Amino acid sequence: MTPTCPSDNTADVDQSSFWSSGNLNWDEHRIGWAIAGGCAVLTVLISLFSVLQHCRNYTKPNEQRQILRILYMPPVYAIISFFSYRYFRSYTYYSLIEAAYEAVTLSAFLLLLIEFVAATAAGSDATKAMERKGKRALPIPFCCWNYRPTKPYFMYTVKWSVLQYVIFRPAVSIAGIICQVYNVLCESGPYSIYFANVYLEAIDFASISVALYGLLLFYGLTKEELVGRRPMAKFLSIKLIVMFTFYQSFVFSALEGRVIKATKYWTAANISDGLNALTICIEMVFFSILMMWAYTVNEYRVSGGKKTSIWRPLWDSVNYWDFVTEIGGSLKFFFKRARGPLSTHSSKKIDFGQAFGVAGRSVADGDKSLTEESIRLAPYPYSDPHNADSASPVLP
Repeated sequence: MTPTCPSDNTADVDQSSFWSSGNLNWDEHRIGWAIAGGCAVLTVLISLFSVLQHCRNYTKPNEQRQILRILYMPPVYAIISFFSYRYFRSYTYYSLIEAAYEAVTLSAFLLLLIEFVAATAAGSDATKAMERKGKRALPIPFCCWNYRPTKPYFMYTVKWSVLQYVIFRPAVSIAGIICQVYNVLCESGPYSIYFANVYLEAIDFASISVALYGLLLFYGLTKEELVGRRPMAKFLSIKLIVMFTFYQSFVFSALEGRVIKATKYWTAANISDGLNALTICIEMVFFSILMMWAYTVNEYRVSGGKKTSIWRPLWDSVNYWDFVTEIGGSLKFFFKRARGPLSTHSSKKIDFGQAFGVAGRSVADGDKSLTEESIRLAPYPYSDPHNADSASPVLP
């Protein structure tokens, strides 16, 4: 007989409503409901203001499309946490959906860092943004191995190390939802090899560990180029959300049955999940403010420039074709590399510039001056490559 998980919910269901006989029914659960809803609305308003500021000053599309994706993180977490608090009997489904957006923000952050580094090479030989980086040791715990940043495999590997999380994290969430439907997930316990949660958490842990290692590797390599762009503040505004949600969930779970006791309508797991969701809603207000500061619009404002339309930026931010392109490009590179030396399969050798995203032109050996003027670094063009640097359409 296939083992199934014990239910996280009570058999009895609270039939009372928020309004009772024309008056508010203010018990602890409904007070939390009101606080969670109010904080979620406030988070949305703060994030909406920040998003609209970038949309109206959309002067560097390749950078700002990634910033918009990151700015969506607090409202996404706040809204989903509110619904997971309100419909606590389905908490697991909401938490799995919420976690999937973390992959989008981490990947967008890497693409943003690459755009920042690319900007330092504008007007000169693009490959020099990394050519001055010599052979060096990998960060702990792989410091016994060295790597060469100017090799094509480096950028492909770094991009894949982070972008793979966009594949695995949503896949883990989808698998978790299916397992929850069949009552074999057991996210609240027991922690057993007979249930799916053990294996899904192991896959998620391995995937996010690789993604974070790739991010830290790239940041450590390019921190000189990132001076003045607040890279650590930008990263912490993302990672602190993940850390807070993870550790507070662990603390609330540890208090189940000890400090947190079951009631007639709520199990200890329900109350623990609800406290976690309520805390997230409150925290997202502060994280939305932190992100508004870390991803300031001031550096994108053009004095005397016309305001841009909001529709192109919003479409760019939800169009994930650049993710698909980068994942596909990395897989293609690794596939060709696995077949043998790249030069044996193509007359056109892949170099570091292609891996990093250099769009340039060939120059004659004797015409070296063109390399200083003609080569630009554009890792993530729009679907129309001719408009990679064009701003959003301006309003009359």
